[in-house]
Amino acid sequence: MRKLIFGMNLTVDGYIAATGDDIGWSGPPSDELFQWWLDWELANELSLYGRKLWEAMSSYWPTGDRQPGATPAQIAFARNWRDTPKVVFSSTIDKVDWNTRLVTGDAVAEITRLKAEDGGPMTIGGATLAGAAMRAGLIDEYVLVTHPVVVGGGTPFFTAPPSWVNLNLVATRTFPGGAVLTRYETRR
Repeated sequence: MRKLIFGMNLTVDGYIAATGDDIGWSGPPSDELFQWWLDWELANELSLYGRKLWEAMSSYWPTGDRQPGATPAQIAFARNWRDTPKVVFSSTIDKVDWNTRLVTGDAVAEITRLKAEDGGPMTIGGATLAGAAMRAGLIDEYVLVTHPVVVGGGTPFFTAPPSWVNLNLVATRTFPGGAVLTRYETRR
């Protein structure tokens, strides 16, 4: 059975995007934080995306290794992003690329099916998609990288769980610039 991990950057007040889907609050990550995200992505075998996050990632990473001034870590991230199998859940787009499959039907049923397969961990990204998986009790681990900024509104990391979700803290780490990583496993 695969492990499902929800991890994203967020603000101190709990938002992954400010009002208007603005993610400019996070700024460029420190080299150390970017390397951590790269290592995390390399350890996962399948990435699940909601439409908005897919559109953001696919607008840059397919050619991120060919951008002027790309660092070795950015080059490795772009190559891994293209090579890693991905599933996008959307009813409004009709084409995906870069080792990606589109699912237009029941996201929870498909995530449940994917979790039941043999294989390594899979990540889930995007507040709406992750919120559906959370409400269905499918998320095994939460990875929060909290940045030292308050935006006052926008897209929350946690979207209305149906009840309490009890967690066990498994790791913490502070990065240059003040971002703080916390990892929690769901207590079953």
